[in-house]
Amino acid sequence: MPSHTLDRRTEVYLCLDMGENDAMFHMLSEPLETRHIIMHNEEAVISPSWSIHSGVGTKNYSFIWAMCGENQEFDDMDHIETKDLR
Repeated sequence: MPSHTLDRRTEVYLCLDMGENDAMFHMLSEPLETRHIIMHNEEAVISPSWSIHSGVGTKNYSFIWAMCGENQEFDDMDHIETKDLR
């Protein structure tokens, strides 16, 4: 959190150090029509540039984060207020 989009980059997350009964809820899609993916240990998700992304876990978890795109300035984040998510 906070949810945001990145017009010129894509991000990938790999969840780690999660127990058998733990989960991470990865929120994505358009801000006014969000979806979620339930992730478990050693699962990955790709967040396209047009999609918001944020997540929350049922317990602490670790993750490996990778980002790719042509923009190296990191000033193109479009933050989405939590109250505006649907």
